[in-house]
Amino acid sequence: MNIAALFTCLATTFVVVPLDDRPVTAQLPIMLGAIAGIRVQVPPRPMLGQYLRFGEPDRIIRWLRDESPPDARAFIVSTDMIAYGGLIASRTPDTPKFLAFSRLRDVTAFRATRPNASFAAFGTVMRLAPTGVPAVGEGTNFFAAGAAWPLLQQYANLPDPPQTDQQRALETKLRGQLGPVLDEYLATRSRNLDVDVFALQLLAEGGFDRLILGQDDAGPVGLHLHDLASLQSFVARWGLASRASIEPGADELAMALTSAAIARQAAFVPRINVIYSHPDGGAVNDPLEFAPIDTTVDELIRTSGAVRGQGPGADIDAFIRIAGTSAPDEAAFVDAIERDVRAGRPAAVADLTFLATNDLPEQRALVEELIRRKLAGGLAAFASWNTTANTVGTTIPEAIAVVAGKRMGSYNAVAHAQFMLDRYADDYAFHDFTRPAINAALSAQGIADHTYLLPDTAQATSSQNRADLWLRALELLRSIYPEYRDAGLTITLPWDRTFETKIDVHLVPR
Repeated sequence: MNIAALFTCLATTFVVVPLDDRPVTAQLPIMLGAIAGIRVQVPPRPMLGQYLRFGEPDRIIRWLRDESPPDARAFIVSTDMIAYGGLIASRTPDTPKFLAFSRLRDVTAFRATRPNASFAAFGTVMRLAPTGVPAVGEGTNFFAAGAAWPLLQQYANLPDPPQTDQQRALETKLRGQLGPVLDEYLATRSRNLDVDVFALQLLAEGGFDRLILGQDDAGPVGLHLHDLASLQSFVARWGLASRASIEPGADELAMALTSAAIARQAAFVPRINVIYSHPDGGAVNDPLEFAPIDTTVDELIRTSGAVRGQGPGADIDAFIRIAGTSAPDEAAFVDAIERDVRAGRPAAVADLTFLATNDLPEQRALVEELIRRKLAGGLAAFASWNTTANTVGTTIPEAIAVVAGKRMGSYNAVAHAQFMLDRYADDYAFHDFTRPAINAALSAQGIADHTYLLPDTAQATSSQNRADLWLRALELLRSIYPEYRDAGLTITLPWDRTFETKIDVHLVPR
């Protein structure tokens, strides 16, 4: 890195107000910036809350005003954290609409004090079901805990309005079973729609430079379709199409907007070539998303600050693996990845075979083949978790951070390896091996619901998770990055559930 590039790197700071404190929302944007030599700062962790304890929007607003870096060049702000206290809080009726409006206004007032910084915001269109937890411990008084949650999920997934006599009879039955809880749920949906419309209004007034509204987990049928239609109507009516988008996804949006800010810092619009593992891969529909995979990919390329460009002139090849790919197509797909790696072309791999929910061997196969061919450490990006938007919204931003960092002369190879090892350890080792093992151990103890664990159980499960995943992560390090050694590996369960893990990776060259 030359002196000019070093000075630029040290002088560049972004601020991210994340959706919540989970690793994918609060940790990965920081790691993403580090790849390109950019410092990403988030509010102090206690302000972000933790699972059923919500974040503290008013403290975060004061932190932005009084303590955030005065020289920050970009602000990326979650409207859900500012309005409600995070994603989980946004699914409850706790926050009155007037307070959510007032908090968003406070952020745009703060924006006026930083005229030289860009301001992007991202929010969510409420998913079909609220957060489901058993009615025990801290979950006892949580909104829609226990038996209410699966009933609400059934209700929200009905066509709106119901189309058949059977669907109408089920709707009537569910209304009777849910009673006031259904009224609270529908009022929460209505409030969230109004808050999203208000955020679009603030965008139209110049309060934000850009706004992304991600549809949280919801497929092509359900109550959310009216919300999406209303929001798309406002975008068209107010002429916001160039600065606003409504797309599938939620947890990855901070990464995508951080990537866009990195590309802008590099004065660079990457061209991304998309390659599916079988010819009609883009037409597949993730059951948790309202649009086909190719639509999601297009939206995320744009949100991440890039454009789609087929052919050899592209800056990044995005390889997207679809569940059910035939053996010949799979072999050709991996061969194409290998050609890129051997030629030194940036290859970003998004493995979507988690959509084959009951086929762990298929989910494991690509990583194991990449390791066998000694390609895993040569990729620009890799991810494979939860939904299409989550996975593509991790790989595309990471690849952009790599390419933009190299253009600026501030690329950090150690930070890149740390990000990649985190993904392999989490998306492959945790989700394909460790998580099934700890879930099986809980079920054997008679604990069938793993969405919220009582403190003693959570502590024991966290220890089991750490003991198993630590060894797997070290083996991945030896296999993929033999040029680095472990300088500190911390593994926890960030929330009292088994859905995700947090891995703090620290590597040094051997």
